Amino acid sequence: MTPTPPATTADAAFLAAYDATIAATWPPGTTPTTVPTPYGITHLNSYGPEDAPPLVLLPGGGATSTAWYAQAAALGRTHRVHAADLIGEPGRSTAGERPVRSVADLRGWLDALLDGLGATGPVALAGHSYGGWIALHYALHAPDRLRKLVLLDPTGCFSGFRPGYLLHALPMLLRPNAARTRAFLAWETGGAELEPHWLRLREAAAGFPSARPVTGPRPQPDALRALDVPTLILLAGDSRAHDAAKTAATAHRLLPRAETAVLPDVSHHALPLHAPTAPELNRRMGEFLRPDPNEKP
Repeated sequence: MTPTPPATTADAAFLAAYDATIAATWPPGTTPTTVPTPYGITHLNSYGPEDAPPLVLLPGGGATSTAWYAQAAALGRTHRVHAADLIGEPGRSTAGERPVRSVADLRGWLDALLDGLGATGPVALAGHSYGGWIALHYALHAPDRLRKLVLLDPTGCFSGFRPGYLLHALPMLLRPNAARTRAFLAWETGGAELEPHWLRLREAAAGFPSARPVTGPRPQPDALRALDVPTLILLAGDSRAHDAAKTAATAHRLLPRAETAVLPDVSHHALPLHAPTAPELNRRMGEFLRPDPNEKP
């Protein structure tokens, strides 16, 4: 086994910012959960009654599980919320000897994660941005393991990126640093006020080592048409990543059991922590995730 390298100053600054974000934004009673998988140890921030239905949350690239604090506080009243740090991404999850290199690896990681959480029945799964792409691929792989699926402004699922978005993101991707991250987020969000602790963490993530994310083509239309999982898709009306209205229309046309809506006055990267939008976002998610009396256990 390869020994774990010593923490760098950048690592220490990131982890300090991570802990400060949890302390400042997540509700009292939040507990860390770790689940070993073949791909490494997954760290989750968990909140809500332990006997409540499980809800697993996957963040966007670089955002970390901490971005879900508003949903944890609201949805943790009715669910046991588990927000995961993605393996290979900034966060407290640690990669193992088997790397995550393909969609099949991501599916295997989520299989092991749900097993480790003791999920004996279907769970609710939600993802934002890149996390939505992972969640949708998992739903196509294991629909019987999911009760409900929620996708927040998912990328690479129903439409491609706008060229202007990629051009603005390129400097941050090629040579990441705090200043470039700050400038990119300010551009994409239109200067929206973001939670200060989380913003400092997002900037610190630029110096945190991470693996190349798994990418791939959009799911095939025939596979999407066959997906029999109730799905809620909420798009950011001011998203610069893609055209929200066209993305919503495509998703509604392809997914037989999808509800779609466009949330106004919020951008792609401001979700899910944009304070003015969070109450409406949480309301829609809560109503959708509420168990149906006729739903099979």
